[in-house]
Amino acid sequence: MIIFSVTSEKVESTFCTFGVRFREQNIINKITRKSQLMLKDTKVQSLIKQEWNRQSAGIELIASENIVSKQVMETMGTCLTNKYAEGYPGKRYYGGCEVVDKIEQLAIDRACELYGAEYANVQPHSGAQANAAIYLMAMNPGDKVLGFDLSHGGHLTHGSPANFSGKIYQPIFYGVEEETGRIDMDRVAEIAKKERPQMIVCGASAYSREWEYERFRAIADEVGAFLWCDMAHPAGLIAAGLLKNPLEYCHVVTTTTHKTLRGPRGGMILAGKNIENPFDIRWKKSGNLKKISTLLNGAVFPGIQGGPLEHVIAAKAVAFHEALQPAFINYQKQVINNAQAMATAFVERGYKVISGGTDNHLMLIDLRAKGVTGKDAENTLIKADITVNKNMVPFDSESPFVTSGMRVGTAAITTRGFKEADCIKTVDWVDRVLTNIEDEDTISQVRSEVNEYMANFPLFASEEEAMLVENIM
Repeated sequence: MIIFSVTSEKVESTFCTFGVRFREQNIINKITRKSQLMLKDTKVQSLIKQEWNRQSAGIELIASENIVSKQVMETMGTCLTNKYAEGYPGKRYYGGCEVVDKIEQLAIDRACELYGAEYANVQPHSGAQANAAIYLMAMNPGDKVLGFDLSHGGHLTHGSPANFSGKIYQPIFYGVEEETGRIDMDRVAEIAKKERPQMIVCGASAYSREWEYERFRAIADEVGAFLWCDMAHPAGLIAAGLLKNPLEYCHVVTTTTHKTLRGPRGGMILAGKNIENPFDIRWKKSGNLKKISTLLNGAVFPGIQGGPLEHVIAAKAVAFHEALQPAFINYQKQVINNAQAMATAFVERGYKVISGGTDNHLMLIDLRAKGVTGKDAENTLIKADITVNKNMVPFDSESPFVTSGMRVGTAAITTRGFKEADCIKTVDWVDRVLTNIEDEDTISQVRSEVNEYMANFPLFASEEEAMLVENIM
């Protein structure tokens, strides 16, 4: 046993000196690690710096993008990336999973709390992977799936012929009405009764209105279809209680964990109730129906994936915790306010916003009246450091590589601090560029104005967060 016999003054002095030395050494260690990393691969570091500068200087209007917190970014860069963990918490095919079991279970518990779910699977690497698991669980090759038409705002995985979902299964589609830009639920019911699909999908990647989940469930029940919702885009708005929760009506729900949820890039599967499966799949020994959770877990692993990305799952857990805070609700309210202000501003300047407005974070803009294609809009706006994505609009005559429209969203700019007035100013910049699409001087001037303006809206709100990124780079 070592007995310390020193005065409190000496103890304080000793520990203060040690603290300074420790901090100095810590700084030296960080610099050394950074230098070693830079020496190893300066090309990658240079490119990361370029991307950092691009994101910092420009206005991000791509509806599927957002900006994660320091905690989320930091968590993805930990030793968790070293751990292989095939299986699920408590039932792994590798040893040494005691800690990642706790992390993954924490992510599951937080996801369930966030959405009022009885079941969550946080392992899907992406939204498309989560969607693939639903097909594997609920469908047989050649079965019919009724989904939202890609050209009207749907997603590739909802039955597009270019995707596995349209190659392995038999897709049929519903869309929006040409005059209103909205889904006609009577028409959906008519198609479902005629085609008798095994599964119906609700959800989209470019639809700006609320979904009638209760009506979809009534239609699905009438024709004996399994109902799945892909809520990837409005997931954050739903978590905040600002849009209807599909878990109350749909058998299963999938989502990405980025976009409006503002987490790491990844996917997730949820079920409001862990019901017995409706496919009459039973346990061999007991003959009892298997729970939907059993089938979903098996569809993800070993069905479509191997080892989960535990560093990303940990970051998902962090993002879910952030989404459970009161500030997240205020953020999502501002996302909607900004989107509605932006949609109104576009309409006032002569642009056609599909459906006339928005209930969520995005809008789809038909550019045909302006004589501009989506491709030209995307390529020209990027010169002004404004990022959008070209997008097909309903009843589009252009190809998916050209398109007649663009999709715009407010999740990322709201994270950076934009309010309604900032969004209206952004529409003015977009309009100046698109009405002077051949005028390089105007485009250059807009870019200068954008860069100067965005200096007031850093990617990270605090100096500490900015320094973290500088250390990474």
